[in-house]
Amino acid sequence: MSKSIDIKPYNLKDLSTIYGVCDKTLKKWLVPFEKEIGQKQGRYFNINQVKIIFDKLGVPQTLENL
Repeated sequence: MSKSIDIKPYNLKDLSTIYGVCDKTLKKWLVPFEKEIGQKQGRYFNINQVKIIFDKLGVPQTLENL
């Protein structure tokens, strides 16, 4: 049985939970890709931004093993 991650808008807290790190660590990881990701509109990264984040940081390890 394999599970996949939904590509949907996520806030920073949701993404940090998915990657298994704290918010500050995820922010540091995203710094080199700020221009490509762009600014959030409100609290959430939009779907295109989430795709870029998964592409740059890789699929979270916890999800690859589900």
